[in-house]
Amino acid sequence: MAPAVSPKAPAFEGRRVLVVEDVVTSGGQIVLSTADLRALGAQVQEALCVIDREQGGADALAAEGIGLLSLLTADDLRAAAA
Repeated sequence: MAPAVSPKAPAFEGRRVLVVEDVVTSGGQIVLSTADLRALGAQVQEALCVIDREQGGADALAAEGIGLLSLLTADDLRAAAA
């Protein structure tokens, strides 16, 4: 079943879409959002996050054909705090 779409929603058919998230832990929300966008015809190949907590999210996304780009990782933050 296709997700419910507002009449004012943009057309996604054939468009490349980048999913943006603040923090990625398991990647579950991006997987769900990407499935909805793909059902609307969007081409989603990558997601961008500010912080990757490095708790399996990148692997979960890769399994769904989504590459994860992160501005910072948990290791980056730990190194900055040291």
